[in-house]
Amino acid sequence: MTKQVILGAHFPGVNNHTVWSDPAAGSQIQFGSFAHLARTAEAGKFDFFFLAEGLRLREQRGRIHDLDVVGRPNTITVLAALAAVTDYLGLAGTIQATYNEPYEIARQFATLDHLSGGRAAWNVVTSPDAFTGENFRRGGYLDRGDRYVRAAEFVQAARELWESWPPGAVAADREKGEFLTGAPARFEYSGLNFSISGHFTAPRSPQVHPVILQAGDSDGGREFAAHSADAIFTRHSTYDAGRAFYADVKSRLARYGRAPAELKVLPGASFVLGDTQAEAEEHARYVRRQQVSPQTAILLLEQVWNTDLSAFDADGPLPPFDPDPEAASIIEGRARMHDDPLAVARKWRAIAEEKNLSIRDLIIEVTGRQTFTGTPASVAEAINRSVQDDACDGFILVPHLIPAGLDEFAAKVVPLLQERGVLRSSYEEGTTLRDRLGLPPARPAASWAAARREPVDA
Repeated sequence: MTKQVILGAHFPGVNNHTVWSDPAAGSQIQFGSFAHLARTAEAGKFDFFFLAEGLRLREQRGRIHDLDVVGRPNTITVLAALAAVTDYLGLAGTIQATYNEPYEIARQFATLDHLSGGRAAWNVVTSPDAFTGENFRRGGYLDRGDRYVRAAEFVQAARELWESWPPGAVAADREKGEFLTGAPARFEYSGLNFSISGHFTAPRSPQVHPVILQAGDSDGGREFAAHSADAIFTRHSTYDAGRAFYADVKSRLARYGRAPAELKVLPGASFVLGDTQAEAEEHARYVRRQQVSPQTAILLLEQVWNTDLSAFDADGPLPPFDPDPEAASIIEGRARMHDDPLAVARKWRAIAEEKNLSIRDLIIEVTGRQTFTGTPASVAEAINRSVQDDACDGFILVPHLIPAGLDEFAAKVVPLLQERGVLRSSYEEGTTLRDRLGLPPARPAASWAAARREPVDA
């Protein structure tokens, strides 16, 4: 059976992927930028808009990271505003399960689901980072091994809150000024991380449970997705790596009584288009040099060497010394990118020597490529192949320009996918994001809890 391609549109904010210095780049915080990308995605019949969140400005060498100086706006606020200027597009937001509380987050997403008519999605992320935690609680630290335990409880508690109002409890008799049905039941949740009770303030929303996404690649992250998520956001966007990841996470579902179609695998992907393959590749090289300025090259190299390299010339050779893995980190507020910096340094040094690369040229070589580079026809073919061959269920596209970076894809690639019959031409698959993603109706919270407690041997 031919699979439908799921498409998300990622608003990336300023980072080393975004070409923020391009004359065509716009504001990263003005509402018009968010609205432009969302409206473009809706015109292209995308499934959802995806917004990340940063809870503390990153630091390097004890200074605010240059790419964070535009700020990081509140995710829920932006999505609520977008609900008013879109009609069908899903609205997905990244919210921490480590530094928030279930009652507050459940209430926010239930409200967003009401405001949007059933289009809310929550990307659940975790962090063991004490630096970020300083903004939230004394000490701020959570052991790495405990973060997914807390996240699973967090999502379970939220699901129980979302269900605590009976269906139809908001209907009222206007003449008598009374509710026609009963008030919400009292909720009680007790676990290792939370012990809460009371009455939830938000009635059942159109989806009952907003769609749950999860971003993580570790074994713990994959298992969390298998027992608690509707979709997983992954970095495995190449064909072979995608097939391996897809097979792994799908194989975990049966232990929790779930079918393969109940978890969507959605890698992040970038793209560059051209009228010919050669034109696209030339433009991709130009984009990569814009993404990796001399300053950015030094900052990215420091994330491996873990020492101040500001005195080095980005157009010169690598440092003559190796990283010190025992040194205190000079980087705060972002996930560790390299588990073995010495091995990475050796590999990078070999590449630089073999190809006679400067620091900047090396960083351009080793830190990423556009996932799809080519003509609209070749990109449409590559996307469809990945989906039909079970390398993924779709892609979350990350444009390198904000706000207009998705315009060309929507105008040139989307019609080709629609011609193939793998992308909708209109929003007809029900009324909610859950419907459009091909997910089943919300599974009762008690069923989720039972499956986690008593997984089936598979």
